[in-house]
Amino acid sequence: MAAPTAVEKTMTKRTETLLKPVSTTSQAGESFSADSWTGQDCLVDFLEKEVGSDLKSLKNVGDLLEKLREENNVLEEQVNETKTHIATQYNVTGLVQYKQLFGAQPWMDNLGQTLNQVDTIERHVKYLRCLQHIEELSAAVQQCLMTSSVWEAIRAVDNMAALDAGLNQSGCSHLKDFLRETLHFWHKIIKDRLASDFEKVLTQLHWPIISPPTQSLTPTANAQEISSQLELLVTQLLALQTSYPFSVPSIQPASSATPPSQAPPLCLPIQIMLLPLSRRFRYHFYGNRQTNSLSKPEWYLTQVLMWMGNSSTFMEEKIQPILDRAGATISAMVELCRGLLSLVQEKVASDASRLLYDDVLFCHLVEEVLQFEKELRSNQSYPAALPGLLHLLLEDATLQKWLTVEKKMAVEKMDAMLSAEGAWSSQYKDISDMDELKAPDCAETFMTLLQVITERYRALPCPSAQLKFLGLQRELVDDFRIRLTQVMKEESRCPLGARYCAILNAVNYISTILGDWGDNVFFLQLQQAAVSLGEEVVLGGLGVLEVGRLASLEGSLFEGLLALLDRLKGDMLGRLLEWTMREIADKAKPYGQDRWLSLPPQHDQSTMTLSSSACPMMLCVRDRLLNLHQVLSLSLFQLAWQGLAERLDNVLYQDVILSNHFSEGGAAQLQFDMTRNLFPLFGHYCKRPENFFKHVKEACIVLCLNVGSAILLKNLLKESEDEARDLAGAGDPPPESALNELGVYCLAPCDVLILLNLRASWPGH
Repeated sequence: MAAPTAVEKTMTKRTETLLKPVSTTSQAGESFSADSWTGQDCLVDFLEKEVGSDLKSLKNVGDLLEKLREENNVLEEQVNETKTHIATQYNVTGLVQYKQLFGAQPWMDNLGQTLNQVDTIERHVKYLRCLQHIEELSAAVQQCLMTSSVWEAIRAVDNMAALDAGLNQSGCSHLKDFLRETLHFWHKIIKDRLASDFEKVLTQLHWPIISPPTQSLTPTANAQEISSQLELLVTQLLALQTSYPFSVPSIQPASSATPPSQAPPLCLPIQIMLLPLSRRFRYHFYGNRQTNSLSKPEWYLTQVLMWMGNSSTFMEEKIQPILDRAGATISAMVELCRGLLSLVQEKVASDASRLLYDDVLFCHLVEEVLQFEKELRSNQSYPAALPGLLHLLLEDATLQKWLTVEKKMAVEKMDAMLSAEGAWSSQYKDISDMDELKAPDCAETFMTLLQVITERYRALPCPSAQLKFLGLQRELVDDFRIRLTQVMKEESRCPLGARYCAILNAVNYISTILGDWGDNVFFLQLQQAAVSLGEEVVLGGLGVLEVGRLASLEGSLFEGLLALLDRLKGDMLGRLLEWTMREIADKAKPYGQDRWLSLPPQHDQSTMTLSSSACPMMLCVRDRLLNLHQVLSLSLFQLAWQGLAERLDNVLYQDVILSNHFSEGGAAQLQFDMTRNLFPLFGHYCKRPENFFKHVKEACIVLCLNVGSAILLKNLLKESEDEARDLAGAGDPPPESALNELGVYCLAPCDVLILLNLRASWPGH
């Protein structure tokens, strides 16, 4: 940058002088500066220093004040000693005292009029000096431009801008308007001249780059000269923008769709570089052109992304180094993207308002905007702090339309997926390692639908809007649960059927996924936002304790839905086991009526076989376990076989064991049937299946005790029972310790005594 000339230094000095605090209020009532003279001492000082002998009425002011002081000592505490430069401060109260004491009214009137005249003249002089300085600066700019001294012209404009800033608090509206118009006039002339030269240089560099560059961006001929011109013009444009503190709407593309937080104006060189791209955009995507189609927003969105990609090398290699050397802390590529985005924002806002009554085209626009935003952030590395297009979708009418269409299309898809031919079959049924959940196609499609909705609103910059979509998702889940319940009621006449089990798998699958979502970071953040915002869509109906659990992350936004789904799952699983046990219990009736009392003792278990009456029951248990294992998801089957074992344990204990008396051979046969045949059926699914048949296992232990141990145990239990009745023997060990030594933990002493009484092999019997 060239060094300031003597003329520039003079102009700068005059600007600084005029910017010193001073009071200049014209007769029209304009206040030149924010500072004002409030003390009369400044005026008197001005009269003596600047006016002096020119005003005869003020010639002997000092002598007059001295004489008055000598005649009346009462004023010694109110009037300071008058010196060569009169620094005495008079206030209205003191002057009134003078008038009352000495009758100096005529002098006071003359003095006041003279002071007012001097003040008015001084204001006018300063006002005219400021106008003269503006004219001088204007002439300096004109002279610099005539001699092609652009840097000097920019410095003069900078001085003019500094003067404008100094008058910011002034009430001289006409003077400020004149200065502002003059500043704008010269700024536009300099800008237009630099823009014209800049565009010529850009043309030589083949800007704009519409298609992917196929060769080096640096021209072979006069490359050094063009690079020097480019750097000079970019630097001058940056300096010009810095000297002009106002936006330039004539260059920066106007957009009515700006986000709430206004970003700083675009870098002036980038604004000029955007002009040819802006003209192309408006030519192709406005008016009656075939490329301006409401049904094809991807045309202009893709075009802008292509321009960004094609221009990235040029911006990084040609423009960014110049900005760095000029000390501009901005990214050339980000600035170009900002400018192109302003074009797209205006277009999307216009199209969105026109598509509010066309669901299909509106959905297509939303999808394309979301895809554009994704590519903008990932491929172009556009900063997350700067707005893209998503804020346009948060306008009240647009957001409400989006929510309405999202719900409408989700409901339509739910109807379609539930009525589809393969709705209740799993698409992974032939791939065992991928089919643990055995989710039917309708449930998997539904959760995929919810996941797609999540991905659509995940990137929205407003938590409140995200929570509205979350509320919609919860509403859809509850709707789907109700539909599953209706289908389940139709299938409840055959709980062992494939469709009933598929519905149960669907409920379990949805519950599992929602449970995982409750621990997902994204939904946890939404949970915190819901609590802090007090969002009724999500928190409506929750009490203080529930909201407190959400705030501490103990609960989940899906807790209510999970409770309903778990209740439905529990009811369906209970009905399934009830039907299964009804069939098994029917098969077990002959086994319970077997001749347990007359069976001979078996001394060699290797020759023992399963009771013939137990075969139907065992086959039924085996078949039902295999069937449930095939049709239920892994987690549901775990609950099913454990519930089945618990129910079967109770049936065998009540209907077989407690309903019969057992000989030594009968007890051995029962133990053999249970330990060698029934328990192993469940051994495929756990290591110790006998732990799920505690009543049957412990009953077999008691029934198979040798005679001596059985007699001792029976006597111990009877004595304990008698002692308990007589409240004596409190120091004796409890009978439970003896039972525990035998491996009996579940049965109570009274139950064991009943079992002992069912034994037929007692001495003397």
